[in-house]
Amino acid sequence: MQNDAVLTMRGICKSFPGTKALDHVDFTLRKGEIHALMGENGAGKSTLIKVLTGVYEKDSGSIQMEGIQGDAHIHSPQDAQKAGISTVYQEITLCPNLTVAENMFIGRTASAFVHWKDYEKRTDGILQSLGIPARAKQELSRCSLAVQQMVAIARAVDMQCKVLILDEPTSSLDEKEVAMLFDLMRDLKNRGVGIVFVTHFLEQVYEVSDRITVLRNGELVGEYPAAALPQVELVAKMMGKDLNELEDLAQVGQKSLGSRETLYEAQGLSSTESRPFDFVIRQGEVNGFTGLLGSGRSESVRAIFGADRVTGGRIKIKGKPVRITRPHDAMKHGIGYLPEDRKRDGIIADLSVRENIILAMQVMKGFFHPMSRSQMEKFADEYIQALKIKTASQDTPIRSLSGGNQQKVILARWLLTHPDYLILDEPTRGIDVGTKLEIQKLVLKLAEENMSVTFISSEIEEMLRVCSRLIVMRDRKIVGELTGNELTQSQVMKTIAGGEL
Repeated sequence: MQNDAVLTMRGICKSFPGTKALDHVDFTLRKGEIHALMGENGAGKSTLIKVLTGVYEKDSGSIQMEGIQGDAHIHSPQDAQKAGISTVYQEITLCPNLTVAENMFIGRTASAFVHWKDYEKRTDGILQSLGIPARAKQELSRCSLAVQQMVAIARAVDMQCKVLILDEPTSSLDEKEVAMLFDLMRDLKNRGVGIVFVTHFLEQVYEVSDRITVLRNGELVGEYPAAALPQVELVAKMMGKDLNELEDLAQVGQKSLGSRETLYEAQGLSSTESRPFDFVIRQGEVNGFTGLLGSGRSESVRAIFGADRVTGGRIKIKGKPVRITRPHDAMKHGIGYLPEDRKRDGIIADLSVRENIILAMQVMKGFFHPMSRSQMEKFADEYIQALKIKTASQDTPIRSLSGGNQQKVILARWLLTHPDYLILDEPTRGIDVGTKLEIQKLVLKLAEENMSVTFISSEIEEMLRVCSRLIVMRDRKIVGELTGNELTQSQVMKTIAGGEL
């Protein structure tokens, strides 16, 4: 074990039936460093973390921890905690109905009599020392997501963790909250804590990380100083191929649509969640709504699909007036919608991949006209192959799939209905670089085939890559529309901020 290493993993192997998830993987974490663990979905990141935290037993290899002689025997999460390893997941695992102090010390009190005033005083001291804007007596649910993440981190720090694993901690945070979290990470780094940082946001990796370890297909690609690994090389190592095709993708995305016919047109469209707005999309166009969180992007497309109660406006499809007040109306008029919150509004976790794929088609046919088993299997096979969905079988529960593959299943659900117009709200959030590229290519391919697509992403670069027109929003109002040479990151930011076009 290296002198400055707090954790050393060597030759870690882990197999599941039919799959070798980890093949002789090495990983070293040093004291006081932020170490990014990178790779596409299925690369082995989650498996390596689960081996380290005792969720999975390794098949072979060794784990050494500072202060422990020989191999650290980690057979359960409790063993990992005793060894000084703590994990904070993207989905908060604390109790929102309890106070911050109660969450800090729940499960850690040996005595039957708890002196909460002492714990509250201690909690306030910890929060203050770490610069966390919360109070001990405050109910956790009243804290922002970022502060809840920080409370989970503070709990780990107070339990004397040497290794802190942050698994996608920023996926639900806005820019200010991310900055707060990064300040805390840097503080812990200065205190000597080793941090394993797992994220899909490449820019964030370079903002805070000292080193980067890349996995691909369960194997170690390499470990690199962050400053010595350009972002494009990182992406190439994660994917195992060159990314020159991205330039071609951008050129295709921004092509002129000429005089194509209008497919969908709304005037004064409003819902319970959106202000009145006008909107047009032409056949074969990829356009997008952009703006900061809370600008009204998602609320606008939910109004188009009838997902929120429509309160006003006139709609035409192919020049004919139509009435869309609920999702079923939109589906009958050839509109599909992939929602922003995949887990809440997209997948049905307990159903199989096949059942999730055929769901929209079955709704359109009516549940009194069920599809035959052979039809369902045929459709599922077709789209599993077409979208390269990684699943053990059609019968696999969708909850078992990676985020990227769940997203592909929802895409398959709508493509099966052959829509004229497809709305994709954050289709690439929280998924790996390779799958992002596949989805971007698919969007442009669908446009080539004359489908209209509205594409929403928090990443402006991605929007610029696939959209030929951007509708800019601020405070739930449309404040600008950009096309052609105006489609630059600086122009988007200027329009969002209210600068001159």
